[in-house]
Amino acid sequence: MLAELSIKDFAIIDEVSITFREGLTVLTGETGAGKSIIIDAIQLLAGGRGSAEFVRYGTKKAEIEGLFFIEDHQHKAYDKAQLFGVDIAEDGMLVLNRTISANGKSICRVNGKLVTLAILKEFGQSLIDIHTQHETQSLMDVERHIELLDLYDRNQIIPAKEDYHDLYKEFESLKKRHKELSENEQEMAQRLDLLEFQYQELEQANLQPGEDERLTEERNRMANYEKIFKGLNDSYHALYGEQKALDWLSHALSSLESAKDYDDDIASKVEELSNHYYLVEELAHSMRNQLDTMEYNEDELNSIESRLNEINRLKKKYGESVDEIIEYASRIEDEIDQIKNKDTHVAKLDQEIKEKAEDVALEAKHLHDLRVQASKSLTDSIHEELKDLYLDKAAFGVDFQTTNGSETDPLIDGKHVKVGPKGYDIVKFMITTNPGEPLKDIHKVASGGELSRFMLALKRIFSKHQGVTSVIFDEVDTGVSGRVAQAMAEKIYGISASSSQVLCISHLPQVAAMADTHLYIRKEVEDDRTKTIVDELSDEHKTEELARMISGAEMTDTTKEHAKELLTLADNTKAQYV
Repeated sequence: MLAELSIKDFAIIDEVSITFREGLTVLTGETGAGKSIIIDAIQLLAGGRGSAEFVRYGTKKAEIEGLFFIEDHQHKAYDKAQLFGVDIAEDGMLVLNRTISANGKSICRVNGKLVTLAILKEFGQSLIDIHTQHETQSLMDVERHIELLDLYDRNQIIPAKEDYHDLYKEFESLKKRHKELSENEQEMAQRLDLLEFQYQELEQANLQPGEDERLTEERNRMANYEKIFKGLNDSYHALYGEQKALDWLSHALSSLESAKDYDDDIASKVEELSNHYYLVEELAHSMRNQLDTMEYNEDELNSIESRLNEINRLKKKYGESVDEIIEYASRIEDEIDQIKNKDTHVAKLDQEIKEKAEDVALEAKHLHDLRVQASKSLTDSIHEELKDLYLDKAAFGVDFQTTNGSETDPLIDGKHVKVGPKGYDIVKFMITTNPGEPLKDIHKVASGGELSRFMLALKRIFSKHQGVTSVIFDEVDTGVSGRVAQAMAEKIYGISASSSQVLCISHLPQVAAMADTHLYIRKEVEDDRTKTIVDELSDEHKTEELARMISGAEMTDTTKEHAKELLTLADNTKAQYV
């Protein structure tokens, strides 16, 4: 969830810090007080387009910072963090920061690390979902409809999609190899010449596994012959000889043995010292043997240096180690064989592609069937939501389309169909608000009020599947009133109660009454400058603000009573979600 938002020198805001809580937070205030500016700031924090116009007049830069807490360690923000090298604390704290200078340039940070705007957007869209009356980040994006449908029945669809995707990658790899072998004879001939030259060079080198490591160790040993010899020799003579370590150990052992018959503890010490004596003696003999076999051969050292130079030259071209070079040689040997026997390999690939296409077709069809089944359940669920929003005459549907493929594409239901990483389905959400009218693309619905209700119905269904921590509604209730307003208020609260934190700008008293936290946005003039101030309302001030929203400029006892009734109704409604 978004826990803290700090805004400085942004539009008419000089400096404001807002603490947000779980549940539904409603922001109200007079028109022009800066409510939407706060949402604009959050949108920029989520990677929205910025410009110098956002910088408060007379200042050098605008700065926005948001503190998020992510309790679920399976949240996709953790995948983003791992991908982009961002550390997330054990308590799940994530800080997004964006600075916009007066010349329009942006500086973005995630947990203190400088990132590009594109990376900030990746994090922002995984944490925040912003909806306005005519625009939403995800629900209006046709490209994301298939993702939303898959998430709706993720327990069935996601495993099937993973199985399909594995087959699809193998299928595409086979087609790519087939294309490489089948096209452009001149390029293949040039490729063959290059590979044969490389293979001949590597074959002549006669590399052995681990040779570079063994030779490097041997070179270091020979290059440091004098140090090694001196170290062994000095150590040996410190141990062996008259008045040396072994002589003194022998003397110590004899002294203990003379007293062992009188003390059991001394007897055990004699045995222990005896063991150490023979170990040191054996070690000294080992040093002597090594000294006897050591010899310095300059010609051998030069030979090793020459061989290592040759290996390092090959490493620059073929791999970081001898083992990698040997593996590369094996791969190009296979490729040489494929090119020389191209016709045989192409025929073999044709058969493999045909067989793999059949496997892909089966998995893609299974994935399609699961989506169709999920779409029926989704349609029923959304129709139930629409009834609650007094759109019982409206209809929702999921449109499935495919793209015709070539002869190499899988054969599904008697025709070749183009497949992609997500299958062969092209999914679009369709709606109509008038009985007898055909379903249309969701973004082509004309009425703002109807579109807002459709969006709320969709969001109510998908909020628990999308994984965002904060859902933001910016005046999505414009153009509605009465019982519809009450129904929308309950839906918005329901989204917050189903695990998502919701921030909502509203002019409707029905929505404001449902707030767990009510923030009042106002502006005042100080030193001839306008600034925005955010106040969290107490219960008493909340009643007054609702009365003002009901009556407008003039507040009466009747409107205050009406406000109290709204709050009581809201409390009763919210109690159903506990």
